[in-house]
Amino acid sequence: MARAAQRGSGRARTGNSGAQRRRPRSEQGLIPVLADVARDVDRAVQRPPTRSTVRTKFQVVALLVREERARVMADAELSSAKRTEELKRLDGVATMLAKTAARDTSLLELLAEDARVTEAARELKVTLMRDAGLDVPDEPEPEPAATPVATIPMTPTHAVPPSVLARQRSNPFLPPDFEAAAEKIAGKPRRLAGWELLEPLFRSFERAATGAPACMELPEPGRVSAPLGRNLMPHQAQVVEATARGHRTFLLADEPGLGKTAQALLAAQAANAYPLLVVVPNVVKTNWAHEVGLWTPQRRVTVVHGDGEKVDGFADVVVVNYEILDRHVGWLGNFGFRGMVVDEAHFIKNKSSQRSQHVLALSERIRDRASRPLMMALTGTPLINDIEDFRAIWQFLGWIDDVKPLGRLMAALEDSGLTPADPGFYSAARSAVIDMGIVRRRKVDVVADIPARRVADLPVELDGAVARSIKAAEAALAERLVGRYRAALAATGHDTSIGAEVDHELARRVAAGELKDSSSKTGGENVFTMVRRIGQAKAGLAADYAAQLARNVGKVVFFARHVDVMDAAEKHFADRGIRYSSIRGDQTTRVRDKNIKAFVEDPEVSIVVCSLMAAGVGLNLQVASNLVLAELSWTDAEQTQAIDRIHRIGQDEPVTAWRIIAAQTIDSKIAELIDSKSALAARALDGADEEDGASSTDVQLEALVALLVDALAAERGA
Repeated sequence: MARAAQRGSGRARTGNSGAQRRRPRSEQGLIPVLADVARDVDRAVQRPPTRSTVRTKFQVVALLVREERARVMADAELSSAKRTEELKRLDGVATMLAKTAARDTSLLELLAEDARVTEAARELKVTLMRDAGLDVPDEPEPEPAATPVATIPMTPTHAVPPSVLARQRSNPFLPPDFEAAAEKIAGKPRRLAGWELLEPLFRSFERAATGAPACMELPEPGRVSAPLGRNLMPHQAQVVEATARGHRTFLLADEPGLGKTAQALLAAQAANAYPLLVVVPNVVKTNWAHEVGLWTPQRRVTVVHGDGEKVDGFADVVVVNYEILDRHVGWLGNFGFRGMVVDEAHFIKNKSSQRSQHVLALSERIRDRASRPLMMALTGTPLINDIEDFRAIWQFLGWIDDVKPLGRLMAALEDSGLTPADPGFYSAARSAVIDMGIVRRRKVDVVADIPARRVADLPVELDGAVARSIKAAEAALAERLVGRYRAALAATGHDTSIGAEVDHELARRVAAGELKDSSSKTGGENVFTMVRRIGQAKAGLAADYAAQLARNVGKVVFFARHVDVMDAAEKHFADRGIRYSSIRGDQTTRVRDKNIKAFVEDPEVSIVVCSLMAAGVGLNLQVASNLVLAELSWTDAEQTQAIDRIHRIGQDEPVTAWRIIAAQTIDSKIAELIDSKSALAARALDGADEEDGASSTDVQLEALVALLVDALAAERGA
């Protein structure tokens, strides 16, 4: 018994010694303090009922976890490894709180935007910060009454992706940010109270127009961190630098071809505006995801399709198209975005439309939850019919509401000392709005920044039955090539096992045999029929993009290889009320000349639909500076000939050719091969016609080789 007592005494002495070695709380840092309190809360919740003091501890720990997470993310002095370690420790505390809330779900009410933070909670917050050895900031002014959170219009078909639910469960703590509400209070009118101001603001862009593009004063380009191998043009870097200096709202109205997408993505990086919501037309949805990978490769991007089953709820950038916004507006409003970009923002000009209401509700929701979020409206044509088209875009940006100017814009009007009755008001008002963030540059304004001619690839995602059919056809062609390859291996006595190295010379011979058979076939699926089907599937998307360009910049040349693609595009234009002319191989000279004249001279004819074969040479269409290649040619020379219809002597604007490419199909490989064969095509343009034919065959052959090699690699991987 005595020995047992002695052993117990020894254990007690050991325990006391350990307690003496433990560091004081003030030396542990905030996270261990929060973890201790979270454990206390969890133990208390397991013995119901949950007392008010326990509820207060839960709320305060959740608030401090959120604040500490934001501080760690914004701390530029932390190494990547240290930041990851700190975030992992915070996730551990958040997980404890989530498990506690699962025991008593009423605790989640304490984390709502309108949840009251009591005096006892504020005092406990100060105590915990002091326990962690942190400096406690001065007591803030009493918080203003909470402003109502924007109502998100819901529909019976709304969806919540599973991955988003997982994200919410892993980090459900999104406390309100009262700084945004304080800014609204600060913007209340004084001298101008009672004046009608919105109508004079709109009219100021007519009455005080200077004849020059409306553009805020931008800083000199700074040192912008861009991925290796990519460079920003000076006019792009100016917007990024303005963002880095604290500007947070932009109506970016640069002409197409001046890189608005890159500017928006790097501005988001400069503002740390993540997660970032990007709302775009369907035709450019895939391209936005592609551009995120190019300009901010360290950021995860997810694209919302259909009901969003494949959405990555932990992504930094969420891309969604207008057409399906109604299904997803609910969870998007609760996601916690710190920035929002609306591409082709003139799509929301009709405020009564459901599309506009969803965008405006989301933007208001973001402003209510985040202090000074990054808000960017991208459009080459902010005005379509009337000066009133500004209204919805300005409201999205937070410059106005339904009845009055807001925040800094109202303050600028107050500071002018003028009223709408004063002659100088309109000029001052126009300048005040422009300074809020209107940026407009034309190609001719930045001609020194950009190349005289460039080809811009626009990847598009095919969907539906057509996409499935094309993928099935590619798979069947690849399977046929693999069968030929394995038969050839067996005939020569080589290793036919799946893991064997690919014999590239044999692969080329197999592809050459397939190409020869394809050229002689009158029916059946082959590389030529498959490429034609891809062109047909892209027709509507290419026509849609051409229509957007025409609305933004005026005249556009649309090139296609096949008649059925031209037919589909022309129907698309006719259905949208867009006037066009057509140049085809079966036209008489008289009809051809009449259609060319209509495009060149008639301001109402905004698009000319051209056959690559019939209109690729001998035409002068330099009235346009933008061209859409709906289908790929087989040679760079043929592509160049088409572009040269507008890139000619006398063209005073840089030329952009927009090449529409079906993502995740053989289209992408053909585009790469065309570019790689540009040297051969250049020689063909110098007169060596036989090289042009050779390069065409090379592209077709190499496309089949790539398809075969990829299929063999997939077999080995499986």
